[in-house]
Amino acid sequence: MKLYPLAHLRYPVESARGRRYPEGPHPYRNDFQRDRDRVVHARAFRRLENKTQVFAPGLSDHFRNRLTHTFEVSQIARTVAGVLGLDEDLVEALALAHDIGHPPFGHSGEEELDRLMKRFGEGFDHNLQSLRTLETFETTYARFPGLNLTFEVREGIVKHSRDFEPGEFPQLDEYLPGLRPPLEAQLIDICDEIAYNASDLDDAYAAGLITAADMRSATGHLEELDEVAEMQFPGAPERVRVHENIRGLINWLVSGLLEGTLAATEGLTTVEAVRAHPVRVARLTEGTAKASRELKVFLRQRVYESAAVEQARNQSTARIAGLFDLFMRDPSLMPTNYREDSYGQPLHRQVCDYIAGMTDRFFLRTCNELGVE
Repeated sequence: MKLYPLAHLRYPVESARGRRYPEGPHPYRNDFQRDRDRVVHARAFRRLENKTQVFAPGLSDHFRNRLTHTFEVSQIARTVAGVLGLDEDLVEALALAHDIGHPPFGHSGEEELDRLMKRFGEGFDHNLQSLRTLETFETTYARFPGLNLTFEVREGIVKHSRDFEPGEFPQLDEYLPGLRPPLEAQLIDICDEIAYNASDLDDAYAAGLITAADMRSATGHLEELDEVAEMQFPGAPERVRVHENIRGLINWLVSGLLEGTLAATEGLTTVEAVRAHPVRVARLTEGTAKASRELKVFLRQRVYESAAVEQARNQSTARIAGLFDLFMRDPSLMPTNYREDSYGQPLHRQVCDYIAGMTDRFFLRTCNELGVE
């Protein structure tokens, strides 16, 4: 592979469409670097430390949480962007922001809030919530609400995992519906997938939900990696061999993303061509995409639907519904300053936003204080 093979498709920071509220340039940081730093310093970013990825923290101190997962996605995404010659600062800003809208208790919390909001003809989507959080709820600047991020970062937040057509989401019509996002944004969803497939295998093994033999059966490449590890490190403990296999898996999937994206972008010469292309061009090779699908099926059947995870999920979603209904009956139980800040929003949206911003720990403490079982 030649050095920086897709540098011609790098999004030029000097061509950024600007911020909602104009600001002057910084003396030594470009706009995407400033966005990255604003995300890192956001309160919502710090709260990710106490939000569940898959496993509840009570089971072990070593499981990933939403923050450590975010760092793993960022590390993979920056590596890929650097090899391809894309804008690493834009990629990093998007990777760090991609999960900021997640509510407590991971995807089960998201699904429950979505179910509750459907009663009011709305829904809950963590990508849209990430944008709302960074544009509305972060109030650390005197000159403007939110973080005042560049258009490209805001667009990437809502588009990193899906495209949409004009009118499909009227509130997002400013973000070029019908067009693909820049390649930097397209990378995030696949880097996210690589990170959670690998880390969820690792955490599931540590939790005792799967064995090393189970892991070998998840996809053919893991079996190959384990055979190599047994030959190279015959005396290594099983847990060390498992870690060797997971590292090998990440390397193989990242290589598949590099190769697949290079093949899919052949003939594209500009950022505008990437945007106008009928489909996304960041992708895995056929072989690594097949393995990734197999890993998802394995993890769903053996981990996400396991009795231990299912029990924790059912308990958390029941309490989310209980707390939601309690606040709907008595909004005065929410903090006065929050109700003042969100004045003018429908009550169900106020309640949803308040719960979505909670960490797992604060949510449980609130439920205990208010008697929500």
